[in-house]
Amino acid sequence: MEWIARNLLRIRDDIEAACRRSGRDPLSVRLVCVTKSVDAAMIRAAFALGCRDVGENRIVDAEKKIAQLADLPLVWHGIGTIQTNKAGRAVHLFQLIHSVHAVHTAEALSRAAERAGKRQEVLLQVNASREPQKHGVMPEEVEAVARAVAALPGLHLTGLMTMAALADDPEEARPSFRLLRRLRDRMAAQLPDVVELSMGMSQDYVVAVEEGATLLRIGSAVFAGAGR
Repeated sequence: MEWIARNLLRIRDDIEAACRRSGRDPLSVRLVCVTKSVDAAMIRAAFALGCRDVGENRIVDAEKKIAQLADLPLVWHGIGTIQTNKAGRAVHLFQLIHSVHAVHTAEALSRAAERAGKRQEVLLQVNASREPQKHGVMPEEVEAVARAVAALPGLHLTGLMTMAALADDPEEARPSFRLLRRLRDRMAAQLPDVVELSMGMSQDYVVAVEEGATLLRIGSAVFAGAGR
């Protein structure tokens, strides 16, 4: 827990400083602790240190950990690619799904949410860096796809998500994050519920905050050194 405490202190200090530089309220930024390679004991430790939002990539891992941690009031985020045949399981597990990357995925989630009697909160994944290996809607298609997703009865579209290209210099992520913010702002009149910006990971979260991130998906920077 000592390692996690130190890491969280540094991350929260970084967020506060980035918010000061950009004239933002630090409370407008939520830290989602990504637990892809972290066991339930580590998540409990992070919870004890104030982490309430947890992000999981894989359905099978989320099912196991949610069962182990059912006594904790955690908010579970689905941050990995959702296969349409697992839409029902995703709706059951996650309060917010960050990775809706196509209309057919959204339609499957909407049908599953309606069957479950739920309105599922989702984000639209945008390929802001235009990398061919990545999922996500291309920037020029975002407005049309967002309108289609927002119209689905089982979904509540609340924002956009992106992953910047991996780079040694965090500044290289800034254009992608700035683009996502501009896309969100452009849609404000048509889709006023689209307010969230899920962007920024362990290597570039400071730049993401400066560019308007409201949700940071941070894993290794939180848990690095834990258990040593």
